[in-house]
Parts: sequence; structure tokens; C-alpha cells
Amino acid sequence: MKAESFQRYLNSFGGQVVRDSRKLLQSAKGSTALGTSIRFEVVPTATGFDTKFYMDDYGEYLDKGVSGNKKKQSYTNTQQKKTTSPYSYTTKGPPIDIISKWIKKKGIKGHGIKKGRSKNTGQYISGFAYLISRKIKREGIKSISFFQKPLGIGYRKLEQHTLEVLKLDIQNYITTYYRPK
Repeated sequence: MKAESFQRYLNSFGGQVVRDSRKLLQSAKGSTALGTSIRFEVVPTATGFDTKFYMDDYGEYLDKGVSGNKKKQSYTNTQQKKTTSPYSYTTKGPPIDIISKWIKKKGIKGHGIKKGRSKNTGQYISGFAYLISRKIKREGIKSISFFQKPLGIGYRKLEQHTLEVLKLDIQNYITTYYRPK
């Protein structure tokens, strides 16, 4: 039996989750490459359909947050409950070189903080980047839950309307293959 109505419904479900996720991410972080990387795909399987969502790898860290070594971070899961982040910094923090590039890209000036040269890369590293790295390691990265919230809301709607949509497919199947003479 082909379930065309159900497949269309899963496509609209996936599209709505992606749109809402991008909207939440944009309101929190502005227009980013992560926002454009969020997408979905409905794949037919032997037992039905799978709806798969994709995004850049670091999206999961922004969505669920990262606990620091002194402060635990939590996120709102798909059931709208606070859950502790599965990710954490333990002994190492984020790379100072990356933070230094981010500071330069944002045009932030660390007044009164001297710069030194990295022994590994030879790049100039500001003390400001070191301080930011140390704070992130200590306190972690706060969760945005930009994907978990829309997925939970969409899933609850999906549960409510699944039987109605399958009913349409079954009626179409019966009408197509059983026509009394």
C-alpha cells in the first residue's frame, strides 16, 4: 500500500521543524552557516518511513549546550523538560587560536591586555582570547534548544494527526483496489 498522504504529512512535519529551528537559531545567533545547514529528508523503508534531520556537527553542541568543569548546563528536551547536557569540558577548553580568530572577526578590542606569540602555531594570541577560553572551560556553553523545542512541538502534533492521515491513505487504497461491480 502506498501511503502518499502520510509521506506528504511527514514532509510538512519536517519542513515545519526546520523552519522553526532556523527561526529560533536566527533570533539567538543571527544569520549563520549553521542555519542554512539544517535540513530534513523523508526516506521510505521496508516498514514505513524515516524522517531524518541533518545539520552541521557543532549544531548539537549549541542545541544541547556544553557543561563547564565548574558549572553544569542544561537544555530543554523534546518533552519540554530540563535535562543536563551530555557534553562537558573536563581538562581542556576551546582552542585559543580559534577564539583569537573569532575576536578578530568580530572586531573586539581587548584594551590593556597584551599579546603573545603562540609556541605551536606562531600566531599572535591575545590574553583576552585566553581569558575567554578559560571562562568557557569553567562555565560551559549555554544551550539554545533551537532544535529540541520545535521537534518536540512538531512530534506532539504528529502523534495527534497520524491516525487521521493514515485513515485517508487506507480509504484511498480501498477505493482504488475494491470497486464493486
